[in-house]
Amino acid sequence: MNKLLVLVVFNFLSTSSVALAQTSLVVVFPPTNYQTSTEKIFFIGTAPVKGQVLINGKPVSRSKTGHFSPSFPLQVGENLFKVTYQNQEREVKVTRLSTPPELPPGLGFAKDSLTPAADIARLPGELICFGAIAPPQATVSVKLANQTIPLSPQPPQAQLPANSAVLTGRNQPTTSSPSKYQGCTTVANAADLGQPQFSLTLNGNTAIQLGEGKIQILTPAKLPVTEVTVASGVARTGPSTDYSRLTPLPKGTRATVTGREGDWLRLDYGGWINSKETKILPGAVPPQTIIRSVGYRQLAGATEIIFPLQAAVPVSVEQSDDRSFTLILYNTTAQTDTIRLDDDPLISRLDWQQMNPKQVKYTFNLKKLQQWGYKLRYDNTTLVLTLRHAPNIQNKKPLSGIKILLDPGHGGKESGSSGLPGYLAKDVNLVLSKLLRDELVKRGATVVMTREDDRDVSLVERQEIISKEEPAISLSIHYNFLADDSKVEKTRGLVSFWYHPQAHSLAVFLHNYVVNKRLEPSYGVFWNNLALTRPSAAPAVLLEFRLMSNADEFEEVVNSQQQRKIAKTLADGVTEWFKMTK
Repeated sequence: MNKLLVLVVFNFLSTSSVALAQTSLVVVFPPTNYQTSTEKIFFIGTAPVKGQVLINGKPVSRSKTGHFSPSFPLQVGENLFKVTYQNQEREVKVTRLSTPPELPPGLGFAKDSLTPAADIARLPGELICFGAIAPPQATVSVKLANQTIPLSPQPPQAQLPANSAVLTGRNQPTTSSPSKYQGCTTVANAADLGQPQFSLTLNGNTAIQLGEGKIQILTPAKLPVTEVTVASGVARTGPSTDYSRLTPLPKGTRATVTGREGDWLRLDYGGWINSKETKILPGAVPPQTIIRSVGYRQLAGATEIIFPLQAAVPVSVEQSDDRSFTLILYNTTAQTDTIRLDDDPLISRLDWQQMNPKQVKYTFNLKKLQQWGYKLRYDNTTLVLTLRHAPNIQNKKPLSGIKILLDPGHGGKESGSSGLPGYLAKDVNLVLSKLLRDELVKRGATVVMTREDDRDVSLVERQEIISKEEPAISLSIHYNFLADDSKVEKTRGLVSFWYHPQAHSLAVFLHNYVVNKRLEPSYGVFWNNLALTRPSAAPAVLLEFRLMSNADEFEEVVNSQQQRKIAKTLADGVTEWFKMTK
């Protein structure tokens, strides 16, 4: 859909109160036969202004143009809703799934409750823990090789909500049922122990079930060595995508495998990585390196720091202090007596410290508060750290000499959220992004867009565009849509996300600038691990404007005059932020 057509559609939408809604009842969300694990569900719909909309016989409040977005509680199991307007009716079935595993009607363990649930490997002497959900007062144990490990009933443990719960203010822990049994053991020698056998005895009856995962104890003298085979290996704090990300490992990084859980490998420095992003190097010894001299070279717009190493070891980055950039090398011992660093435009001083026998920390003291992005790569076994300089702002126009990347969210098959009555976020995102592009170009900026029409662009492709283009800043434009249990009728406002500390100032400044101009209420500024905030090559911010799912907010979403005001104000905010960073 081209820009002119989208603007015409939105103008028509805002002035005609949606032609579809003038003749019929429309329920956009939830679809019929919808499943969720949340305690509440909200509805999105519209109907002609005259008359009442009833959900299960109760009238719901609506916007001036007839839209509605109320929330309703859900019981576990099937919930039937009848949405009526005059002689029209829509029936929606919502099934609330039970979150904790349920015990079977007969003697047995709760489905999928036996842990470990995947093959695991541990070092000799490490704890190996087992868990199961079984009826109260049962006797539960695990047989592993020649050991029998009793599993004891555990006191209720707090269950943490998903990370996304903080967005709706519902991130309070809940208490689990006390029918979980756990126990641990250790094994001193290397061995393949096979599958554990779980046993449950209650009222003289016994049920036995094999665990899903096999257990292996590794040989310390023969630990496998793995190498990262992708451009940027995703390192995490634990063995699944539920765990937090660490600094990505550059291609070629080598590390010793000290444990395994399913497809995930535990590396010697503490991070976990999916085995699909690595390859095992048969016969390789655990990688260690010394480091001697550290050098640098000046590039146009960047400084490269050169770390000659014997092996490509794991690394991590810290930007906790605005005036410092810290790089940590693992499995590394310093023999450094000489570092060359002339009067660099970015770095005032480089310090190093041997933190422990296998960990060296390099701290770059910076001349200015704002950091402009970095890249890490291995050139064979030499680590190259690229620190970007501030953009060269010319005097012709406020943003002359500055490259800005705009990322209209979604596109193609990825439609994003639906608004009332079914308009898609991908189209609204593109309209605002093009309006913002035009405003930035007026001010002298060079603007790069990840898409300029309705096409598929994957998250990885968007990240690659940012890395290749190396803009001064990256802005990802979205319209919001919250979780099933959100109070969308009471939720509104701009949400701004950042991930790397180098993007924090930009996120807060732009958020406050738009809010203070009274164009958007504030929903909040959040640190968030998102695909379009993670790129490190430039300060990257993701902005979520008004809710597509809020009946009153949608009037603003589709108002072309409001879109132009937001674009102009946002461009003014970008200009002011660059002035502030000089």
